[in-house]
Amino acid sequence: MRRVLGCAMLVLWAGVASGNQSSQALEARHAEARRQQTELRERIAALQKDIDKQTSSRDDVASALRESESAISGINRRLDELERQDKAVRAQLATLETQIAQGKADVERHQAELADQLRAQYAGGLSPWAALLSGDNPQEIGRELGYLGYVSQAQADSVRALDASVKRLSRLQTTQVARQTELAALTKETSQKKVELEAQKAERLKVLARIESELKAQRQQAKTLARNETRLESLVDGLQVEIARQREAERIAREKRAAEEAARRAAEAKAKAERERLAAEARAKAAEAARQAKALEQVRVEPQTDVVTVDAIEDSDAEAVKTEESSAASQVAERPAARMSASSADENDTAPAEPESVEPVAVLKGLSKNLPLPVKGEIQGRFGMERPDGGVWRGIVLRAREGTRVRPVAPGRVAYAGWFNGFGNLLIVDHGQGYLSVYAYNQSLLRQVGDTVKVSDAIATVGATGGQVESGLYFEIRHNGKPVNPQLWLGR
Repeated sequence: MRRVLGCAMLVLWAGVASGNQSSQALEARHAEARRQQTELRERIAALQKDIDKQTSSRDDVASALRESESAISGINRRLDELERQDKAVRAQLATLETQIAQGKADVERHQAELADQLRAQYAGGLSPWAALLSGDNPQEIGRELGYLGYVSQAQADSVRALDASVKRLSRLQTTQVARQTELAALTKETSQKKVELEAQKAERLKVLARIESELKAQRQQAKTLARNETRLESLVDGLQVEIARQREAERIAREKRAAEEAARRAAEAKAKAERERLAAEARAKAAEAARQAKALEQVRVEPQTDVVTVDAIEDSDAEAVKTEESSAASQVAERPAARMSASSADENDTAPAEPESVEPVAVLKGLSKNLPLPVKGEIQGRFGMERPDGGVWRGIVLRAREGTRVRPVAPGRVAYAGWFNGFGNLLIVDHGQGYLSVYAYNQSLLRQVGDTVKVSDAIATVGATGGQVESGLYFEIRHNGKPVNPQLWLGR
């Protein structure tokens, strides 16, 4: 019995230790994933700073354009948030109006019920004093007083129901006033943001007017486009290096976790075998002790002269059994803590899965043919053909109305989001397997670095940033850093 209790305590202690270790391991892995994401963003920011230093804005006008277009992007993003909040508050107000109407109906109903009861009591001349002074026999007086008690209880119930309805109606009206105040504040802020947006647009037009003459000259020089392409190549190459580094780090982390899991399982198997061996030895010794005790008992029954010696032998055997049991329990208890924690491997197997952000590479499967257009519009320029302003097309331009939503061509993760000289508000999505999609000239960027995006998500809005005159989306597909013909990948 002591052996069984000892083993049960050891297993219980091992389970508790393994549960703590499982929780700690899960938290550590989650923290490591967050650290990797932060590190990626910091490296991308550092890469952007390096590129900015190498190709630093030699032009104050371009800097002013960047500030204006970035401000427009931020204001549009805030207006988008305000629109969603406005819809939510209006929906709440509609619900409150329905509830208030119901509350008013309840109040009116309870008032009518109470009025009917009072009228009936008055018309019938029912009163406890009248019943007592009527001079009728006591039985009739008792019946009338009982009836009056029922009427009074009904009136009290009606009064309580009326009071509850009035209080509920008051609360609903208070909430309605608060929501109306909130809606007014949202409307006011929206109006202010629209005024700011118009001011920024006017400022942007002034900036565009100032640089129009410069842009005309620059569009005739292939060097400008070549510099922009070189910068983009540098950015893409840097992103590819960072993506590959992160993939390798994730692979090493997975292999390390697999090795640790295998080691834990091996340690568990070894500890289990050792426990079984010790238990078998203890059982064998207990059986032997029982056999010897039985033999001694048989010896006791026969005529013996040396009874004292037999009892001594029995005591000696019992003591030996106790010593063996104590030794076995001691050996099991003194096993290294690593073996005890290894017994929790099965629990670790059933631990809850980590969120996708821990190993986002698992969902990035590259690109396939017949991709959806990022935005519907007239295609200008053909991949590989000469551009009117010099150089060749590395992608295509989709002409669309300013503010049109831009959506990714495939699921992925945002690798870059910011203003980039020559391309305006630029966003790059990593699709895995070395594939990147590039979206430029955007009015607003609606996603940030590290965000996971689906085909249905809006990631930007069409604009004419980066010194463009007409609104449109510049789109590229790159594989291992090299531009490929996007029209071979896009569907019709």
